[in-house]
Amino acid sequence: MKRKFIAVIILFSIFSIITFSQVTEGEKTLRTQSADTTQGWKKGGVIATNLAQTSLTNWAAGGQNSLAVNGIFSLFANMKKGKSVWDNSLDLGYGILKQGKNTDFRKTDDKIDFLSKYGRLAFKNVYYAAMLNFKTQMTPGYNYLNDTTKVKISNLFAPAYLLLALGLDYKPNANLSVFLAPLTAKFTFVTDDTLSAHGAFGVTPGEKTKSEMGGYLRAIYTKNDFQGEFMKNISFTTKIDLFSNYADNPQNIDVSWETLIAMKVNKYITVSLNTHLLYDDNVKIQLDTDKNGIIDKAVGSKVQFKEILGVGFSYKF
Repeated sequence: MKRKFIAVIILFSIFSIITFSQVTEGEKTLRTQSADTTQGWKKGGVIATNLAQTSLTNWAAGGQNSLAVNGIFSLFANMKKGKSVWDNSLDLGYGILKQGKNTDFRKTDDKIDFLSKYGRLAFKNVYYAAMLNFKTQMTPGYNYLNDTTKVKISNLFAPAYLLLALGLDYKPNANLSVFLAPLTAKFTFVTDDTLSAHGAFGVTPGEKTKSEMGGYLRAIYTKNDFQGEFMKNISFTTKIDLFSNYADNPQNIDVSWETLIAMKVNKYITVSLNTHLLYDDNVKIQLDTDKNGIIDKAVGSKVQFKEILGVGFSYKF
């Protein structure tokens, strides 16, 4: 019941975004040109780093020294030529935290996300489209049982996800894209032998790949040209991915919903809020380990949520 409720909320949010974009369409016609109508290549990117540090010396109230660093590197290269459009993006993110004298640096963020989508105009604002999306991480991830004991629960290419999709892409303006793909193949890779042996991330124990066929919906809305005085320095992006496996519990929809709100203080200083909500019916939450530190108990799938609030340096090019 909880999963269905979450799916309904997310679908409602998508329709709200579409409605909002239609209301503001009249405002966009006042601009002489938008990125969606510009022919040729449009390239760019952003580099951002957030740093937080606490140092305590003879502090009577107590506490711990800490150091946290989080970085984002994002590139895009989009082409529009005649009736063809080709969008490409690469997002990298990594974060670490050290708290106290006797602990190691611990990972707080880690992602590699590459997307390429090609479209050919079918009729007004609608394109026949094919999409490739690949996601993984850079370094091992651990579940920390205490200050000295940790259990590896993820690694490079464990998991990795490859999505191949064919469908229609609705692009009414430069801000909104809604891609609906009734023919989608999803591949999950777990190349780490230990994790594979325990059937992590939904693979059959001992196997390193899992394939699924289903339906897919991806909606993304971006706006960085707000007109109001209060909003003019704010950039907003939200994107949601929904996948349903036709052959295995299609009602249990996999969800990935990311939102980024950034406010520029000046040319190089930015305050940002990033949230990521995840639900994958194949990912079980590990709770316990045996005497050798091997996972031996798991519960059902749960909603995962991550939030990063930071103030730091950013450079846009």
